[in-house]
Amino acid sequence: MTPDSAPTDLSPEAPDDAAGTEPAPPACVMCFNASDASGAAGLPGDIATVAAMGAHALPVVTAIVMRDTADVFDQHAVDADAVAEQARTVLEDVTVAAWKVGFLGSAEGVSAVAEILSDYADIPVVAYLPGLTWLDEDKLQPYLDAFRELILPAAEVLVGSHKALQDFLLPDWDSERAPSARELAVAAGEHGTRHVLVTGILLPTKGKEQYIDNVLATPQGAIAGEKFEMFDAAFVGAGDTLSAALAALLASGAEMTAAVSEALSFLDQSLDAGFRPGMGNIVPDRFFWALPPEDEEGGDGPGDGAASGGPTGGRGPGGKPPPGDADEPKPKGATRRVH
Repeated sequence: MTPDSAPTDLSPEAPDDAAGTEPAPPACVMCFNASDASGAAGLPGDIATVAAMGAHALPVVTAIVMRDTADVFDQHAVDADAVAEQARTVLEDVTVAAWKVGFLGSAEGVSAVAEILSDYADIPVVAYLPGLTWLDEDKLQPYLDAFRELILPAAEVLVGSHKALQDFLLPDWDSERAPSARELAVAAGEHGTRHVLVTGILLPTKGKEQYIDNVLATPQGAIAGEKFEMFDAAFVGAGDTLSAALAALLASGAEMTAAVSEALSFLDQSLDAGFRPGMGNIVPDRFFWALPPEDEEGGDGPGDGAASGGPTGGRGPGGKPPPGDADEPKPKGATRRVH
C-alpha cells in the first residue's frame, strides 16, 4: 500500500470500515514450472512477465533445471506430492484467475498438476510445451504421453513453436508440406484443447527480410495472428514469456483474440529490448517499458522510447535491431523508472 492510499483518519469519529479499506488485489496466476538459476526461462521468466503485465504470480516449483543462457545440462524433478502440496497450500488462501503450465518435471508431476486443475475446471489454463530434446529419452516419452492425456484436455490454449507442436501432436507427419496451424489445432482438439497458439511459422522470404507468423487457431481454422520480422539473434525464455503474458491477460479478463495480440506484441518488444547477461543467448527484457525515453539518457538507452507506463507501449517507428547483437553492444546498468 502506498502512503497516498493509506487511511489518514483513524479517529473514533471515522467510519467503521475506514481502517479496513484496501485496494483491489491484482489478478493472480498460478505458474507450474521449473526453477532456472539463469533467470532466463522457467519460473523466473513467468514471475517477471506476470508482474510486468500487472498481475501477481504464484510460482510452484516442479523441477530444478541446471542450465545457463546457452544450454540445459540436467534437471531434477520435484516429488509429485511436494508439487501438489505447494499448490494446495496457496489455493486454500488465494483466489486464482488463470493457470500457466510449463515444464512439470516428470510424468508423475504432470499427473499431480492435472489433478489440481481438474478441481478448478472453470479457470483458464495456458499450457506451454517447450522443446525438450535435452530430456533423457526414457523420461521424455512418458512425460509427453502424460502431458497429452492429462493436460491437453484441461487446456484452453496450447502454446508452442511450430516444430515443437508438430513433433508432439503429429509425430508421424510425412508430407513435404509442414502442417498448418489448423491441422495442429485439430490434433490438439482430439484431446480436448480449445485453441493452439503456434509460433515461429516461417513465411516465404521477401528480399533480404525473413518474416515469421504466429497463429491462434481452433479446429475450425485460424482466428488470429501476428506477423513479425525475424530477429537475427538467438533467445532463451521467449516461449515462457509469451505464455505467461497470455495467462496474465486472460486472468485480468481479456478476451482470447485480444489477449493473444497483446501478448505477442509484449513478446516482440521484450525481444527487441533483450539483453545478453552471459556468453550464451539473449534474454527477453520483460520490463522494457520501465526504461526511460532515449532523450532522458542522451540516446544511450537500449529501449526506443517505450516508456509508456506499461507493457502495452508501442514500439517507435523504425525499431532498432535486437540489442545484444554483436555489432550493437548494449549499455550496462541502464537506469530504470520505478514505481
